Amino acid sequence: MLKETYPMYLGGKPVSPNFDLEVRNVFTGRVASRVSLASAEVIDAAIAGCVEAPEAMASMPAFRRKAVLRHCVERFEARRDELAMALCIEAGKPIKDSEGEVTRLIETFEIAAEEATRIGGEVLEMQISARAEGYWGMTKRVPIGVCSFITPFNFPLNLVAHKVAPAIASGCPFVLKPASKTPIGALIIGEILAETDLPLGAFSILPCRSDDAGALVSDERIRHLSFTGSDKVGKSLIREAGLKRVTLELGGNAACIVDASADIKTAVERVVFGGYYQSGQSCVSVQRVLAHASVYDQFKKLLTEKVKGLKSGDPTNRETFIGPMIDEDAAARVEDWVEEAVNAGAKLLAGGTRSGAVHEATLLEDVPRDAKLWREEVFGPVVVLGRFEDFDGALVEVNDSRFGLQAGVFTDSVAHMHRAWDRLRVGGVIINDVPSFRVDHMPYGGVKDSGLGREGVRSAIEDMTEVRLMVVRDQQRN
Repeated sequence: MLKETYPMYLGGKPVSPNFDLEVRNVFTGRVASRVSLASAEVIDAAIAGCVEAPEAMASMPAFRRKAVLRHCVERFEARRDELAMALCIEAGKPIKDSEGEVTRLIETFEIAAEEATRIGGEVLEMQISARAEGYWGMTKRVPIGVCSFITPFNFPLNLVAHKVAPAIASGCPFVLKPASKTPIGALIIGEILAETDLPLGAFSILPCRSDDAGALVSDERIRHLSFTGSDKVGKSLIREAGLKRVTLELGGNAACIVDASADIKTAVERVVFGGYYQSGQSCVSVQRVLAHASVYDQFKKLLTEKVKGLKSGDPTNRETFIGPMIDEDAAARVEDWVEEAVNAGAKLLAGGTRSGAVHEATLLEDVPRDAKLWREEVFGPVVVLGRFEDFDGALVEVNDSRFGLQAGVFTDSVAHMHRAWDRLRVGGVIINDVPSFRVDHMPYGGVKDSGLGREGVRSAIEDMTEVRLMVVRDQQRN
C-alpha cells in the first residue's frame, strides 16, 4: 500500500511544506495518498540550486556516476513490489503490466550505468591542407548544464527513468515535474537518489500545478528541456523555451500493416497487445490496422474473438488486461469518439461501452477517414481496421497522418520491409511486430507532430552533452 504522505525533493533533500496534492486510486476513486505540492517560488529555488551544482556534477568521475546508478538499480530491485503496487494504484495499470514497467525502470538505469563510462570523443584529422600542417584536434562531450524534465501520467516510472538516468550518467543537474496524477513513483525514485552521494542541488523532484511550472520552460538558466506529453502542449512549450535545447516526445496515431505474407496468428496476438496494453494509453499504441484484402476476413475474425475475450476491471486482479483509464473524463471522451464513428457509418465489432473510468477494449471497421478515431490520437483501448489491395497504397495511407512516431509492418517480403523503411515517415519501423515495441537503449522518437529529437539512453546523453573541441599546434613543426 502507499504511504499516507510523500515529501517533494528540493536540492536532493525531502521537504514537506504542505500535503496539498491528493493522489487517487484510479480504479476506486478514493484518495490513496497526499503529496507535497511545489509553488513557483520553490521551483525557482530548485533552479537556483541546480545552477550551483553543474561544476560539482561535471567533476564526478564516470565510475562515481555509474555507482549512483547501480545503487538505484539495487534499491529498485529491493522495492520492486512497492513500486509496482504504487503504479497500479496511482495509474490504474494492471498489476502484471506494472511489474513489467518496474523491470523497464531497472533496465533503463542499468543501461545508463554502462553508458556513463562510454561518453567519449574522437581524434580529428586536422591536416587536410597545407595551412593546417602541424595541427591536431580532439573532441570530448561535456555536460550541457541544468536540465528540466516534464513527464506524463502513462509511464510514471520508465518515462521518468528515460530523463533522470541519462542526466546522472551525463553529469547534469535537473529539476523534474512528474505528472500531478501519478507523482508517487517519481518521488520514490527521489527517495532512493537521496541515499546517494550526488552533490547538493543536483536534483529536485517537484509535483506542481502547470500554472506554476512556467520557469521550467522559459528560465534562461536551464540549458535543456525534455518534455513528454501531448502535441498541443509540446508546440506551446517550444515557443516559450527560447535558446535552449529541446527534446519533445509527443503524440501518435500508430499504424500497422498486415501484408498478404504475414503470419496472421502472430499478427493478431501482437496487435491485441499493442492496441490494448495499458488501456491504449501509450503514444505508440496500435490505433490503425491495414490488412491485405486476401487475409482481411481471417485477420478480422481472429482479432475480434481475442478482443471480446479480454478481461477488464480491477487492476490489482492478475487476470485483468484492461484497467481503468486515468480518469472518467478520458474514458468518456473515448466513448464519444466511438459513438461519433458509429453514427458516421463505422461498424462496431467488439466493445464500445464503458463503466466509469473503464472503457471496454473496442474494435471497429469501416471507420470514415475523416473521423477522429482515424485522424487523431485516441489514447484509449480502441483499434480500427481497414483493408488494402496494394502495398504501396498502404504506405501512402499510413503516411496520411500528422503524426509519425512508429509503425509496424507484418510481412515476409524483404522488398516490402525495405520499402516500408524507406518510405514511411516515422521515427521507427518495426518489422513483424507492433509499433508499441520498445527496448530502452534504442533511439526512440518521432517526426511531424510526434516530436523533436530522440530518447533512449544514449540518444538522451547526446542531448544532455555538448561537443567541446581542442586544437593543438605542434610548435616544433611550425
